[in-house]
Amino acid sequence: MNRTQYYAKGKVLLSAEYFVTEGASALALPVKFGQRLIVEDHEGLKDECIWRSYNADNSLWFEVVFHLPGLEIKNFTNADSATVVDKLKDILQAVVRLQSNFLQKLEGKQITTQLEFPRDWGLGSSSTLISLLSQWSHVSAYDLLELSFKGSGYDIAAATAEGPIIYRKWNANPEVELVHFFPSFHNQLFFLHLNQKQDSREALVNYQICPIDTRRQHLNRISQITHNMLRASFLSEFDELIREHEAILVDILKRPRVKDLYFSDFWGEIKSLGAWGGDFVLISSNRTVEETKNYFKEKGYSTFFTFEDFLR
Repeated sequence: MNRTQYYAKGKVLLSAEYFVTEGASALALPVKFGQRLIVEDHEGLKDECIWRSYNADNSLWFEVVFHLPGLEIKNFTNADSATVVDKLKDILQAVVRLQSNFLQKLEGKQITTQLEFPRDWGLGSSSTLISLLSQWSHVSAYDLLELSFKGSGYDIAAATAEGPIIYRKWNANPEVELVHFFPSFHNQLFFLHLNQKQDSREALVNYQICPIDTRRQHLNRISQITHNMLRASFLSEFDELIREHEAILVDILKRPRVKDLYFSDFWGEIKSLGAWGGDFVLISSNRTVEETKNYFKEKGYSTFFTFEDFLR
């Protein structure tokens, strides 16, 4: 039996959230959690393919059988809603638009996806899927993204990156630069999940409400902050960059920062990583790991990682 496997990495966006859509340089970090796609022959299928998606705890998220060549949904089970399966169909149709013989690759196949992180962590269940299908079909992941979810594409770049990257959206050909980000104070940086998922597309709408001229006057400074984060030698210097970056977004979004909302008595700094209000945040602390972890645990936040446990 033929069996092929592909892998894509999840991500966090350390800088230039929102601004990355308009060409600012952003620092994106691949994480230690991703998604796998396994393609196997299935002798019992004729003019069909079966797709199964599993959650990080190995429970079945959904299963669907597609009838070919039209990709009609024959039946599905365990989906949160029919919308999930409909979206998968749309993505597969987008692949076919980019490569018509992809339908032949689907025929008689059992396709399995396996997440390594909970879907509500916001690490890229959609972007990793786009990357996986791109790897399998040999179509451009950026073209496939444009036909499906849209977005800046930084998460697509991070999915196959060997390490941290500086990403810049530039017309149809984004600039991706592999960089070193392992600061001397890395043991004072942590990642915390806020116990809620944030819709990045909905959040982007709120960003775009701000007049474009106001947004763009900050683009160069945001890019400078991105590069300065890479060069920071001391935690105090890094913290100052966090505060400036957050202050710019407060001015644009007209929303309080996460630290002010939930952790106003915290001694260190906290920075949103992507859409404000959910998913993961970066924690900067000059106290011990245990003292920092316990502060958040006492407030009901237990999904806490050190720098080295979270990033590749």
